[in-house]
Amino acid sequence: MKIENYPKKQGLYDPAHEKENCGVGFIAHMKGDKSHDIIRQGLDLLNRLEHRGAVGADPLTGDGAGILIQVPHQLFHSQCRKIGIQLPGEGQYGTGLVFLPRDERGRQLMEIFERVTTQEGLEMLGWRKVPVDNTQIGETSRQVEPDIQQIFIGSGGIEDQELFERKLYVVRKQAGQAIRASGLAELYESYYICSLSSKTFIYKGQLMAPQVEKYFLDIQDPLMKSALVLVHSRYSTNTFPSWGRAQPMRMIAHNGEINTIRGNKNWMVAREAMFESGLFDDVKKILPVIPPGGSDSADFDQALEFLVQTGRSLPHSVMMMIPEPWSGHETMSDDKRGFFEFHASMMEPWDGPASITFTDGDVIGAVLDRNGLRPSRYIVTSDDLVVMASEVGVLPIEESRIIKKGRLQPGKMFFVDLKEGRIVADQEIKSQLAQRKPYTQWVKDQQVNIENLPDPGSRPEKVQDPITQQIAFGYTAEDLKIVMAPMISAGQEATGSMGNDTPLAVRSEKPQMLFNYFKQLFAQVSNPPLDAIREELVTSLETFIGCEQNLFEETAKHCHQLRLHSPIISDEDLQKIREINVGDIRSITLSSLFDVQGGPDALKSALDRLCAQASQAIKDGHCLIIISDRGVDSRWAPIPSLLATSAVHHHLIREGTRTKVGLVVESGEPREVHHFALLIGYGAGAINPYLALAS
Repeated sequence: MKIENYPKKQGLYDPAHEKENCGVGFIAHMKGDKSHDIIRQGLDLLNRLEHRGAVGADPLTGDGAGILIQVPHQLFHSQCRKIGIQLPGEGQYGTGLVFLPRDERGRQLMEIFERVTTQEGLEMLGWRKVPVDNTQIGETSRQVEPDIQQIFIGSGGIEDQELFERKLYVVRKQAGQAIRASGLAELYESYYICSLSSKTFIYKGQLMAPQVEKYFLDIQDPLMKSALVLVHSRYSTNTFPSWGRAQPMRMIAHNGEINTIRGNKNWMVAREAMFESGLFDDVKKILPVIPPGGSDSADFDQALEFLVQTGRSLPHSVMMMIPEPWSGHETMSDDKRGFFEFHASMMEPWDGPASITFTDGDVIGAVLDRNGLRPSRYIVTSDDLVVMASEVGVLPIEESRIIKKGRLQPGKMFFVDLKEGRIVADQEIKSQLAQRKPYTQWVKDQQVNIENLPDPGSRPEKVQDPITQQIAFGYTAEDLKIVMAPMISAGQEATGSMGNDTPLAVRSEKPQMLFNYFKQLFAQVSNPPLDAIREELVTSLETFIGCEQNLFEETAKHCHQLRLHSPIISDEDLQKIREINVGDIRSITLSSLFDVQGGPDALKSALDRLCAQASQAIKDGHCLIIISDRGVDSRWAPIPSLLATSAVHHHLIREGTRTKVGLVVESGEPREVHHFALLIGYGAGAINPYLALAS
């Protein structure tokens, strides 16, 4: 098997569904003292997480393992001198491992990398072939083993290290664009840039935990020193392992999964059209933010890295992606609530049972998802060591040395600042960030709450002849009695058997709703089910719709949106939205009906018209579009609401205007949870199921 021959999408396998559940941890010296002993203890920690990694049919081939450390300047200076590379001082060069094909393509990719480096004004110092011992690894892993090269890039006279880091980020992104365009290799499989930084360095591969130090000969050298070691042992679920997908990633190591990953990635793509920044000479150089082919961990890492490159601190970026539950938190300070509420207008949470450890080489920390379903524990010793891991007892430390023990709490951040030489409390971090800008005042002044809107000047339109309308939208007696009755009587979702033997819609001989061609996705791991009533603190249906702004900036206008307490809205609330005119928030209603007498092309023509009207509505300054199928009669039929919504959503994404408008669906068609979930998944910010409410 060659490295590029991993399975493509086929049958029930889709690489987009890749998840992982792993062992993760770190050790750090709080005062920033670098030593080889920290490396040794980090490897010991990694080896004790071996049970957290997966092994295939080949007992010596693992799913992946690795370590992230600070750049070991002393070691690299010594090794480079032997091969004729003159390294500048510490922090004045960038370096990282690059996985390349083991044939002539590898040299071609290196040339692409070199060309991009010089084009960006940096100095190409040279390459070093990384010494490895592959006699220790399994045959399967050895068959797909890449050529592992280490690149060295000079700062080109840039003295500011953060500016240099941003330039290295551009080089890596530009190299990725050029390599993908060349068709010579595929990301994560044929080539992968483990990291490119002046601060951090990663050794990883398709290895088992104990193989890491035996495979990479550098690690055994006493000159390798670091004040922190972040480790990861990978157990991939529903996925194939590869050298590139091993962890740590460039800024994180992750235990758990991101269940909202598809929506997170899609919305990031939609936002890219609005990116503007003086931090980059051309912001298109760093796109796409999330290249295809990665696992959920890799995608999270790419997004986090991007947010840091916008000028935000690492804790700030993490809080944007994994916010603390704030909407139902009665004792949270106003400043902190304002911070989270402001950022909720900018980005949706990356949600799922997850424990994320993160570092940029100067700080290291961890954060737990709001539910706390991936526990992590830490200890602090009298000699300034901090150890955190997904297991208890990962290092044999005498009790007399331990001065503090603790566990990572749901939604809380554990944070060690090596420059300040201390653990920074969750409350201190978040209080400082919450006061960075007047977020609370911005929310108060700019956010529009639907409850505070004046009563509409006209009453909502009543459904005339509900039975005829029900027939038109395909309602059945089962829908009314089995599906909707529990909602009406008890506010609950109908419960059915787990083994649903309903024939697939695509094989049915009877007309089917478009919704029926889609199936629910669910987390295929043993997570406890969420109880939205008893766990009210960590669940919320609140949503924000309207025009988004450039993700690089933070201004009062960023939270000038309409706040809804639920995406499912009443006729009265829809009428408020129809008549809204507050600041820049104005709405327009577009019909999603088509003329049944218009022939075979009537539906397509109606969709084209709807998309064109949506584009024009944005040009005219509307930031809310109501897609309505009211008015069904013998001549005018409804475009399926899912088709109409997704058509407009993707049309606007292609135009680059999707984030300038919120979509509200006014439809008689949706009537069960699956319908609402699909509409929201395909772009709806709010739904008014007028016929279901009337029924």
